Amino acid sequence: MGQNQIMTRVLSVTSECAPLVKTGGLADVAGALPGALAEHGVEMRTLLPGYRQVMAQLSGIKTVHKLSLFGGTAEVKSANAAGLDLLILDAPHLFDRPGNIYLGPDGKDWPDNPERFAALSQVAAKIGTGALPDWTPDVIHAHDWQAALIPEYLPKAGRPSVVLTIHNIAFHGLADVEKMKVLGLEKARFTRDGFEFWGKISALKAGLMGADKLTTVSPTYAGELMTEHFGMGLDGVMRHRRADLSGILNGIDEDVWNPATDPLIAHYKTAAGKSKNKKALRREFGLPDADGPLCVVVSRLTGQKGLDLLLDCLPNLLAQGGQLVLLGSGDPHLEDGFRRAAEDPNVAVTIGYDEALSHRLIAGGDAILIPSRFEPCGLTQLYGLQYGTIPLVALTGGLADTVINASPAALATGVATGVQFHPISHDSLNSALDRLCSLYKDRKTWAQLQKNALKQPVGWGPSAAAYAALYKDVTPPA
Repeated sequence: MGQNQIMTRVLSVTSECAPLVKTGGLADVAGALPGALAEHGVEMRTLLPGYRQVMAQLSGIKTVHKLSLFGGTAEVKSANAAGLDLLILDAPHLFDRPGNIYLGPDGKDWPDNPERFAALSQVAAKIGTGALPDWTPDVIHAHDWQAALIPEYLPKAGRPSVVLTIHNIAFHGLADVEKMKVLGLEKARFTRDGFEFWGKISALKAGLMGADKLTTVSPTYAGELMTEHFGMGLDGVMRHRRADLSGILNGIDEDVWNPATDPLIAHYKTAAGKSKNKKALRREFGLPDADGPLCVVVSRLTGQKGLDLLLDCLPNLLAQGGQLVLLGSGDPHLEDGFRRAAEDPNVAVTIGYDEALSHRLIAGGDAILIPSRFEPCGLTQLYGLQYGTIPLVALTGGLADTVINASPAALATGVATGVQFHPISHDSLNSALDRLCSLYKDRKTWAQLQKNALKQPVGWGPSAAAYAALYKDVTPPA
């Protein structure tokens, strides 16, 4: 769609964006959305902090705005990288640091995270009200708590609309009330109808109360957020904003995740082609041949992801001839537990993250295990479907929306794509592993599951159209 056909200009504000910087699925979404939306007449620019690893990857950058932020000078710079039209908040005193973008060397949040991401929100608000000489957005699309203070910094009139996407409501961006003045927040807004949350400043609540529209990353998660169990203390706010909330499924970048073209694996278009990758994966990790499914996990090792349940149920999988290859890091207790599990010759564990290895795992595995206690959307099950790697998932959030359970009815009608389990418990997961192993041994049924998985749509098409329609709906009249 040409320049004269652009209908909506959108500033996407995110704390991470693939392939430049990534700690989780938010980065993949932020990196994929601009390209997916272009065909719908949306011109999206992405505002991203100038972390050390981001700045090192950029060239041809141009300063478009200068300002002072939290005791230091800062510049907004424009750049193009990885097909993205970027605006970089280059503030070395806030973002030029080694290691994790959110955590210090002690593994705890940087003490000035409230200031760091308030700065991101403040700059977004300035861009939204004309700070750049040649481009002003119609809509600001804020992602998670790191961008959720934007409505607090915008004027009441003459402002762009704000759409806030909740990727994970578990993270509120809390700050002590003493920071109110330094963050430039109005004391009158520190109420239950503003950004007050149990005596603290909640950046996420500010966005939930102040944004024009809210989205989250799956229809099921949208419903779950209004319950006490999943709402993380904000379920009342979510019920209050029910009419303004949409659940729009995430998609995946099918240029990056495509078994027919993926440069990191042996290419294939049908499930039969997976065999080379499976053999290569076993060879890489020294796994023997086995009668059961080769299962893979690519995940943060946390209680949210249900991996303590998997650790407990692993003996059951191994007893049925199954194998496990895991890639992930997180909770030291879980890391140690899986290291000990890897003493079994049918288990291999890599602590850390390796993008190329994640592709090899998903291409080479028979099944991908995702026993999350809650999962707003999840992307790894979509990668699994795209690669014919059967997802075993908990019945929650986006996992419920994207995997068709191998129930008797779904098997009889030939539409099943995976295995779901509920409730999310040790016994239920064990039963799901039993079903997975039984399905695997039924070669005809397993082949049908793989065929179904490979043809399931997992791209951004319908979701990009939904976002474009939402932007159009909230764009202020000219």
